[in-house]
Amino acid sequence: MRKVASLSRLAITDEQVALYRHQLSDVLGYMERLRRLDLEGVEPLTHAGDTLNRMREDEVGAMLANEAAMGLSPERTGPFIKVPKVIGDGGGA
Repeated sequence: MRKVASLSRLAITDEQVALYRHQLSDVLGYMERLRRLDLEGVEPLTHAGDTLNRMREDEVGAMLANEAAMGLSPERTGPFIKVPKVIGDGGGA
């Protein structure tokens, strides 16, 4: 476990070594179970769902007038709609 941590440039405590050793052993054990599965005749899965992307031309559609959009915004700064900061220390949704 220490070698893996060293290769990953991670500094870990003795308690973390014990915890991660157990977790890594569980993951590797599960991978071994998956390796032993009989997958003869099973098609590879490319998507978890059965939906497909619908490709279409990028066309301009109906637009909201600038004045109407500005009227809907709770806060403005000049001609711009002011939105809360969502990166860095600004919090997020």
